[in-house]
Amino acid sequence: MFTLSDFDFNLPPELIAQTALAERSASRLLDVDNSTNPPAFTDRQFTELPGLLEPGDLLVFNDTKVLKARFLGQKASGGRIEVLVERLTGATTALAQIRASKSPQPGTKIVLADAFEVTVGERVEPFYTLHFPADCLTLIEQYGRLPLPPYIEHDPDAYDETRYQTVYAANPGAVAAPTAGLHFDATLLEALDARGIERATLTLHVGAGTFQPVRVENLAEHKMHSEWYRLPQALADKIAATKARGNRVIAVGTTSMRALEAAARDADQAGLPLAETSAETDIFITPGYQFRVVDRLVTNFHLPKSTLMMLVSAFAGMDPIRAAYAHAIGERYRFFSYGDAMLLTRQ
Repeated sequence: MFTLSDFDFNLPPELIAQTALAERSASRLLDVDNSTNPPAFTDRQFTELPGLLEPGDLLVFNDTKVLKARFLGQKASGGRIEVLVERLTGATTALAQIRASKSPQPGTKIVLADAFEVTVGERVEPFYTLHFPADCLTLIEQYGRLPLPPYIEHDPDAYDETRYQTVYAANPGAVAAPTAGLHFDATLLEALDARGIERATLTLHVGAGTFQPVRVENLAEHKMHSEWYRLPQALADKIAATKARGNRVIAVGTTSMRALEAAARDADQAGLPLAETSAETDIFITPGYQFRVVDRLVTNFHLPKSTLMMLVSAFAGMDPIRAAYAHAIGERYRFFSYGDAMLLTRQ
């Protein structure tokens, strides 16, 4: 039985990337070969990715778009408040985290960004329902601030508003970027097409829970956050065709992985083939998990003791991941959202 401490490592703080590189695909790529003992590592540039894949392989991207979900505001009493919109639930309603000296009661009015007033509705643990005076998405995009991760220490600026979105972001609803996708630019996508590598998208709206630390040593006691995703039928058909011709499915990022595996697990349990799915998932992937769809994974480096460290360890193996992270630290790779990437193969 694994415990939280099994997924800890010491990371020099200066390796946490604070800004994005000027060129998306200029990041480094750690190519992990976990078929050998000990595993072998090749230090590459991200632009080498097309050559590491085979014609006919399928890359699956998450096309979610990050909302400007963070607001500073105040209650009628004058008390300062911070709001992070977690998800939209209707045209004028959303669930949000609220930080305040005292929990707001239903009916409380809050002025956000000195611009408009919202009303606090029912509690949906750990969130509050907020009622907006007009279309949520319009107000959020006009007055909100980009919710950079807590380990990035500067306030978001116009550069972040471009670089903390993927070039293919299409469906607004996330409060964190699917960061493995940040390395792809138009030139790299064209190189993938030229090599005959297939591409497809799904949508998983990444929630703030992705940054929540695991607080229990016994992983069985951890309550996983829930996120909404949609897997289109066209993608299900492409996956079936890819597998049928002996090619591999490559998830771009852990969010794509979670959506693919959640949909496949639920289909399996129902005795059905993978098909169009729109659902909430709180899938928690730890070592021992039986992967059904994903053969390879493009991913960034994750926080110590995080559920994403557990996911990549389940996928590539505990020892190869420990060794890969030690190698990356030794070679001064850049970590987390604005950092470098790795290419993993299912153990």
